[in-house]
Amino acid sequence: MKELVCIVCPKGCRLHVDEENGFAVTGNSCPRGAEYGKNELQNPTRVLTSTVKISGALHSRCPVKTDRPVAKGKMFDVMRELAAVELQAPVAVGDIVLSDIAGTGANLIAAKTMNLQ
Repeated sequence: MKELVCIVCPKGCRLHVDEENGFAVTGNSCPRGAEYGKNELQNPTRVLTSTVKISGALHSRCPVKTDRPVAKGKMFDVMRELAAVELQAPVAVGDIVLSDIAGTGANLIAAKTMNLQ
């Protein structure tokens, strides 16, 4: 039995996930908590937030994020691809920086508008 704190909402329910009983979840106060507990043990995912280099803008780094959660096991592959990215200003919030990053199906998008310097 694994114990987790649900992060789906601010309530922070203490979940108990029974791996030997089909990942049955108790302690949740809503169905989203049950789904989170089950997924967290079977296939944990996270939205990745980071920065990439940018030229021609006021700042030298542009904040980026994935447009959907990525499997935790692929995070290092995604970060390796990010290290090679260098954008050129201007960049608008929501612009796709990389499509299907590291074969995850997720796109890397700009999280801030970066105008010319």
